[in-house]
Amino acid sequence: MTDAARTPRARARVRTMAEIVRIGRAELARSGAAALSLRAVARELGVVSSAVYRYVPSRDALLTLLIEDAYDELADRVSAAEAAVDRADLPGRLRAAAHALRAWARAEPARYGLLYGGPVPGYAAPPERTTGPGTRVIRVLTAIVAEADAAGLIPAPAHPPAPALSADAERIGAELGSALSATALGRALTVWTGLFGAVGFEVFGQYGPGTFTDPDAVFDAQVSALAGLIGL
Repeated sequence: MTDAARTPRARARVRTMAEIVRIGRAELARSGAAALSLRAVARELGVVSSAVYRYVPSRDALLTLLIEDAYDELADRVSAAEAAVDRADLPGRLRAAAHALRAWARAEPARYGLLYGGPVPGYAAPPERTTGPGTRVIRVLTAIVAEADAAGLIPAPAHPPAPALSADAERIGAELGSALSATALGRALTVWTGLFGAVGFEVFGQYGPGTFTDPDAVFDAQVSALAGLIGL
């Protein structure tokens, strides 16, 4: 439905929801996920708390909105960067996706922490709302690994994958829309966790101050090492 086709009330609701998410982002950055408060959102919005509950019934509902919003924005950035690279350039596509992930996380550390940091006490993300947006970046990475596998680029493993991994590869590949061998699944998992681990260590300051003088060079080396796992 276009904005013109909505009723004035429906358009007003869309604007209010967008404003709630905007304020929620700011509160997340200021106070952290555990201290997120609908009262604070209402105060910033300039309404009484009961008015906000008509749009967002609980703190958990607000957290879910912020998680969906963050997953989608991150995935939009990663997808756009990866899509801008020639389809035949698998190394370039992986690097573009990796650097878009890192750039977003560095610009949005609180939102990255909400997605990939520690769990929020008392909150469980509803999978029916968050699995779809939460796997968008993984789909981008998995597609690159699957194409490298189809092209015969992935080096053979030193040891054959466990039988259970083959069954998992077929199921997970179907869920993600990419044909995966057991070897490709293992490499895709390593690329995925390696990238997010590298970004998380940097964003959350896990290396310690002054350990590395050139963080860009460190990340480039990490991406190159991960690319080598899939023959790129």
